[in-house]
Amino acid sequence: MITWALAPQRPDKDQIMIGAMKKITVFTVLSFVLLPAVRAQKSHAELVAEAAQLEVDHQELVNLERETVRALQLNNATFFRRVFSDDFVGTAADGQVISKSDLINAVQTSQVKYSSLVATDIQVRIYQETAVVTCLWTSRGVSRGQAFSRQSRVVHVFVNGPRGWQAVVGQETLLPGQGK
Repeated sequence: MITWALAPQRPDKDQIMIGAMKKITVFTVLSFVLLPAVRAQKSHAELVAEAAQLEVDHQELVNLERETVRALQLNNATFFRRVFSDDFVGTAADGQVISKSDLINAVQTSQVKYSSLVATDIQVRIYQETAVVTCLWTSRGVSRGQAFSRQSRVVHVFVNGPRGWQAVVGQETLLPGQGK
């Protein structure tokens, strides 16, 4: 019986280079795939800070909606000058499109005397620097000598800028069966 002993073959330089290139390619591909995911992860402290800021913004927007009805009740045009953007556009319950200056004029010359005006069911949705606030306005009072009681659904869109949260769009929709 003859046994042949084969000498171990050493890989040639081309095989070594191909192996090294495969490893480098796999490492590079994994780096491009995984590195953005690692960078995108936020620390626990960053997440806590963002959640806290979101809660502060949410509460500020709820307060702004409550202050809006209070300013209407008191005929306080100063509030609207401060909180509503210069390019504000709104739609009143009667369908009339109004600007910021129209709104301020209406507030200053209003013949409506509210005995009650309350915002309830306030819902806030924040999308980065934009927020949508929806709510229910319930009002009672006298307008041009006529008593009224009504409910409206109201939507305000706010943008957070250098002057804080400012209303840029608003719409009031009178609920069915409500007086004007």
